[in-house]
Amino acid sequence: MLERLEGLEKDALAALEAVQDSAALAAWKTACLGRSSPLATFMGDLGSLPAEQRPQAGKRGNEIKRALESALAAREETLKAADLERSLQSEKLDVTLPGRPVRRGRLHPSSQVLRRIYTVWADMGFQIYRSRNVELDEYNFTLLNIPPHHPARDMWDTFYGTDPGVLLRTHTSPGQIHAMREYAPEPVRVILPGMCFRYEQITARSEIQFHQVEGLAVGPGITFANLKGTLADFARRMWGGNVRTQFRADHFPFTEPSLEMDIECFLCGGKGCTVCKYSGWLEILGAGMVHPTVLKNGGYDPKTVSGFAFGMGPERIAMLRHGIEDIRNFWGNDLRFLEQF
Repeated sequence: MLERLEGLEKDALAALEAVQDSAALAAWKTACLGRSSPLATFMGDLGSLPAEQRPQAGKRGNEIKRALESALAAREETLKAADLERSLQSEKLDVTLPGRPVRRGRLHPSSQVLRRIYTVWADMGFQIYRSRNVELDEYNFTLLNIPPHHPARDMWDTFYGTDPGVLLRTHTSPGQIHAMREYAPEPVRVILPGMCFRYEQITARSEIQFHQVEGLAVGPGITFANLKGTLADFARRMWGGNVRTQFRADHFPFTEPSLEMDIECFLCGGKGCTVCKYSGWLEILGAGMVHPTVLKNGGYDPKTVSGFAFGMGPERIAMLRHGIEDIRNFWGNDLRFLEQF
């Protein structure tokens, strides 16, 4: 019996010495220490031995198993060292060669436009004010002069949460209320950039998420002429001193009066092209004088102060500037598109 165990150990160790690679080592482990190995079979048959022989046989079997496992670990380290040495000899590295150039990343086209907008408005004395993406219905609609059941709510297809009154903001205008309540009764001049979300069909011209940059100025004596002059100055700083602008009447629930601002198409010089739909003008932003109700909800007295607000879409500006025809490219993560900017 013990002679059989000694023979198993001797044969297993001899076979291990002949192993020269990891595949052969794995095969040896299965053959000598696996569930179907002779040693495992012997240990499983201990119950058939006479009672007085079982303790000695079991003890010796376990000793041999530990010895084989120890020899396996040692052989594994030896093979790893040999593999490393072969690798160092066959894959020599010339450290004097020049390094491979590292490809530098670049800003996303939306980020490029956003940073340009930030710079222009900062030079004009406006601060950046960040507000939250997850909003309350009260701030997103009601405090902006859009109470429940107001028909203007149909302008936005809103993502509502499971909690009542919680939603993903459909525009950056709720930030106006947050900013006014933080600064009132002092004057305020801020821009409010951020992401907006609308439950819309995804097409070449519409997405469920997009950036907006809102602007707000509140203080004594602010007039409609100040609004037009500020926006015209922004256009000159953004697109050059010779750019022409035009203003068209419009309507927004949170401003009165309201307007849309166009700039002369910088691609065709106002002659008409496919980008400007042969009108010679590009719609850039919407704006207006802050509605008295909104001023009051923000903590100001509309009898003593006034203000203006405006909003623009950076992706739209980038599309116009670069002739991009599909807004989905901004979110597709296609390097063929992104590396053009």
